[in-house]
Amino acid sequence: MSIEQILTSAPVVPVVVIDRLEDAEPLAKALFNGGLRALEITLRTPIAAEAVKVMKQAVPEAYVGTGTVIDKATFDASIEAGADFMVSPGVNDELLALATQSDTPFLPGAATPSEVMRLAERGFSFLKFFPAAAAGGPAMLKSIGGPLPGVKFCPTGGISLETAPQYLSLDNVVCVGGTWMLDKTLIEQQDWQAIEQLARQASQLK
Repeated sequence: MSIEQILTSAPVVPVVVIDRLEDAEPLAKALFNGGLRALEITLRTPIAAEAVKVMKQAVPEAYVGTGTVIDKATFDASIEAGADFMVSPGVNDELLALATQSDTPFLPGAATPSEVMRLAERGFSFLKFFPAAAAGGPAMLKSIGGPLPGVKFCPTGGISLETAPQYLSLDNVVCVGGTWMLDKTLIEQQDWQAIEQLARQASQLK
């Protein structure tokens, strides 16, 4: 399994924050049944790593990865949870060393041409562009694509159902990351059917 295979499985990667462990299984099923194949679980809550295990068991066909991987502790927690892939908002030397020694697909974050060039030099041709909207949005990515056409991106941060197609239309964008299909009220109400409908809408974007 490669990061390319994971990122091209659907046009949108939902960026999931799990506050209640009992939500993990039904939420994973709703997102997957709606057509979203790769799920990024952010390591921002104490139960996130456990949620990864639950979601992998609930939907074995999905790619269940971790986000907010920022240091050795979160990297190791991802490995221990059996994450199918890892995503970082940015990189440092420690993370790069860990990622290059691991077989787990890793999507490092970048927001400037210099960061993109540094990561491309290290062999990473698929990157997270973060924070996408704040860092210049589609115009920035289009500009980066001129001198650095070999790098593909998954932009994340401030992207909505309305703006996602602007990113997806770019040659150097393979998918986008987003949270708009993860309505907090719907999750609190456990309205998994509504979540699935939002996921299906996202999965059909072009």
